Amino acid sequence: MYSIEQLAAFIATAEQGSFSAAARKLGKVQSAISQHIINLEIDCDMRLFERSGRYPVLTAAGHKLLPYAKAALQQHQRFQSLAESLHAPQNQLLTLAMDEGILLSGLAPLITRLEHEFPRLELECLSASSTDIIEMVETGRASCGLIFGEQILPHSLDFESIGSIKFDVYVAAQHTLAQSVAPHVDTLRLHRQLVIRSRNHSSSSFHQPHSPDVWYADHYYLLLDMALHGCGWCFLPAHLARPHVDNGELVRVPVAFKQLAWYTNVDVIQHHHTSSDTLHQRTRQLLRQLFTGSAS
Repeated sequence: MYSIEQLAAFIATAEQGSFSAAARKLGKVQSAISQHIINLEIDCDMRLFERSGRYPVLTAAGHKLLPYAKAALQQHQRFQSLAESLHAPQNQLLTLAMDEGILLSGLAPLITRLEHEFPRLELECLSASSTDIIEMVETGRASCGLIFGEQILPHSLDFESIGSIKFDVYVAAQHTLAQSVAPHVDTLRLHRQLVIRSRNHSSSSFHQPHSPDVWYADHYYLLLDMALHGCGWCFLPAHLARPHVDNGELVRVPVAFKQLAWYTNVDVIQHHHTSSDTLHQRTRQLLRQLFTGSAS
């Protein structure tokens, strides 16, 4: 019978690249990790690591079993979290981290609704880039996040898509790019790009630098202000740009034969430690209703 300790040792060794590194990650002695791996190989009746070199290397069988071991360990962690929550008092703490590029015009009524349903509600609202919010929820700094969905999420996070937001490429009306229709999108590479980046220098899948000349910011309002002052072109949520487009300060970059606009999902993310409790389930429901305009 395979044990949780064996699976954890197997996964840590595969991820860390050595028995000693796996031991440090799990807070165990190296001999314990090695023994767990040996016992798992005996139980599986197959070798999971080649040990002929300096570091253990996954065998073909090890590669096949690794994703199943990760899934089993994650399900065990979920089971443990749920079992613990059944004995704990109802959670009343909500730390909501939101990407400020996501339009939420009815957040105050949502919070009032939660306060009515959870009288002992403890609330904290934070603002950050989507990439930073993922890290905040994963580490427990936030218990719920509202992010743009073009992200790679850790296995410990649950997510639900609740809608989408339109993005487009914008530049100040006085900028060179706004004065004529560019023949192709490569013309943008000749001008400075303004890019959203997290505080740890990570970028999302759709906020990638395309120009060799790039300036960075960690929130959209600063990016918008830089664009309005002619610092460069950038991707912006259409709802943020619209008032400035309407008053003539900002324009969609004119490019021939190419539609640059696209829609990206908006996701609610929560750690699996909290996603099943009543407060966070209700928060997801109200955020979904708020975003779709169907809250009642």
